[in-house]
Amino acid sequence: MSANTPVGRRPRARRSSTALTLAMGLMLLYALLPLFWLAMSSTKDAGSLTSSFGLWFGKGFHLFDNIGAVLTFDDGIYLRWFANTLLYAVVGAGGAAFVATAAGYALAKYRFRGRNLLAALVLGAIAVPGTALAVPTYLLFSEIGIVDTPWAVLLPSLVSPFGVYLMRVYAIGAVPDSMLEAARIDGSGEIRTFFTISLRLLAPGFVTVLLFSLVATWNNYFLPLIVLSDPEWFPLTVGLNQWNSLATGAAGSGATTTGFYPLVVTGSVLAIIPLVVAFLFLQRFWQSGLAAGSVKE
Repeated sequence: MSANTPVGRRPRARRSSTALTLAMGLMLLYALLPLFWLAMSSTKDAGSLTSSFGLWFGKGFHLFDNIGAVLTFDDGIYLRWFANTLLYAVVGAGGAAFVATAAGYALAKYRFRGRNLLAALVLGAIAVPGTALAVPTYLLFSEIGIVDTPWAVLLPSLVSPFGVYLMRVYAIGAVPDSMLEAARIDGSGEIRTFFTISLRLLAPGFVTVLLFSLVATWNNYFLPLIVLSDPEWFPLTVGLNQWNSLATGAAGSGATTTGFYPLVVTGSVLAIIPLVVAFLFLQRFWQSGLAAGSVKE
């Protein structure tokens, strides 16, 4: 290879890098622009929301007034919806991550009859959309009498076929068979080995599944809409949509109530803050676990 070859390739590589940077910048703009609009709109009153430019401030700064209105409207029903969503997300996502970790670990590290069939069923379950299961789930829960209770939302949230598949693939390489054999030789039981050794090695995968499940549960809308009718058990998604229906007139005779627009917008801003905090808090465990797993002793 001549000495001029790398030099001749640099302009092409630089153009490719510039194109990729431009594409990533456009994707970032596409993702952040709605959030910026939401942040700007939360500082406006009802009149400014319908009359001013959406990507800038309106007349006056009404953010704190809007927050106060959201938290006090209808005897603080938003706080009830927020607590419900927190319950569904913490219990549902945490339980789904643990069940997926245990199931994926078992499929990856144990030999038993029917293991390949179970793995195939997990892959098949990934292809089934959750909306297709909503009505059968409602009928089943109606038969056992848990419709319009938190269990109707929590129980389906504990099942994550994608999480099981992800943890199975991750456990194959993250947990050495030799380490498990050494633990058995030392007299450690299977449950003790899982909690004291394997679970620590699976921590990055666990956090990944937890984040996926947390986002899915926090944004879950269709299932709670079907299985819940009491507003006291609504999550934020269903409650905010109820306010939005009042604002747009979709829930009644067609008359709009513009006073609900600031409630919907500001409530949406408050609803995404816990997800942002969760990602910022959990990503350090995710990154540190991945870095630790990449070092060979």
